[in-house]
Amino acid sequence: MQMISATWDVLAQLAPWLLFGAAVAGLVHVLLPRGFVRRQLRGYWGVGKAVGLGIPLPLCSCGVIPAGLGLRRDGADRGATVGFLISTPQTGIDSLLVSAAFLGWPFALFKVGSALVTGLVGGALTQALVGRADAATDANEGAAGEAASVEARRPTLREGVDHALTMVREIWPWVVVGVVASAAISTYVPRSAMATLGGGMWPVLAALLISLPMYVCATASVPIAAALVAAGMPPGAALVFLMAGPASNVATIGAVYATLGGRALAAYLASIVIGSVALGTAFGFVLPNADAARAVASHAHAHGVIAIGSAVLLTAMVARFALQSLARRVAQRRLARGMRRGPSLEPRHIELVVEGMTCGGCANRLQKSLARLEGVEAAQVDFERKRAVVDGGLSEAQVRQAIRAAGFEA
Repeated sequence: MQMISATWDVLAQLAPWLLFGAAVAGLVHVLLPRGFVRRQLRGYWGVGKAVGLGIPLPLCSCGVIPAGLGLRRDGADRGATVGFLISTPQTGIDSLLVSAAFLGWPFALFKVGSALVTGLVGGALTQALVGRADAATDANEGAAGEAASVEARRPTLREGVDHALTMVREIWPWVVVGVVASAAISTYVPRSAMATLGGGMWPVLAALLISLPMYVCATASVPIAAALVAAGMPPGAALVFLMAGPASNVATIGAVYATLGGRALAAYLASIVIGSVALGTAFGFVLPNADAARAVASHAHAHGVIAIGSAVLLTAMVARFALQSLARRVAQRRLARGMRRGPSLEPRHIELVVEGMTCGGCANRLQKSLARLEGVEAAQVDFERKRAVVDGGLSEAQVRQAIRAAGFEA
């Protein structure tokens, strides 16, 4: 029963911010001119711009996932995306004010500076590791694609909503894992354990190990950190908790790996782990007399109408996406069985109009799905023209079935 209660508690904290982050991604997709993100959030200067954009935004640990990946879909390179994902959830105007109220302005301002440093370092490290691959991808796409994007019509509000839903659809499995893992840690790891570790590096490392995989809201977790400080935890360890917790969790780690790749994930985790430990340790030397809370009331979550409504809505969305995913898997298995019976040997050139694609990522996903089919010699999906072209030995009915199995309509 306690685990169920903890799961609901995490879900109610997470849902409003995740849905808000998806809405931000949809608005950015609609309001920004085509090609703006691609022009601005690229290269090392793009990392700085992405971090500067993200620090004041009130996006929490999981709310930043759809917003950050939305920037990636709209053309930001992986360095800028990682910088945004690291820096944004650590800060925000609301988090700054709450941190100042509970732990003092020196602590709050140092936390903002720490978010800036770790975001810049993580983004720059990612750029150094995978920047050439992003540049090569851009070269392959060519200037023609950029011109087409600039000349294309501005997306409608409906397309913005579809874009926001796509953000949630792509990360829902990781969100489920993150919620359950966070609830388990909250249930079975007592908060008092961290306050009994004494001084030195042990509290810092304990704060890192506990906060790294779990969902920690930058704002809602401040009273928890203040209570731990009041119980004897060094303020530097509390800073690690408020840096590594919001900047990472199981959901974010999985989404970064799935979307940006292993090298970007390594840069992302290294920047958070090394940066939070180093800055948390440095806090005691830089501000040894910083005013931190010494008496804080126990923190209990009382979820309002917005949190409860958001949790119910997110649960319904996840259930729908899970059923759709199950249906696609069943359709793909049926299609695979049909392919094993033998595709037609007669070469065909099939071009179909595809409905349901909301971004270039949808087109890439469909193209990969079609290219993997037995009997397909070449597959090309054009998002702008909403067309799929398949060459090979498949019939039109088989191609249509494959497109439906991928979640689209032909």
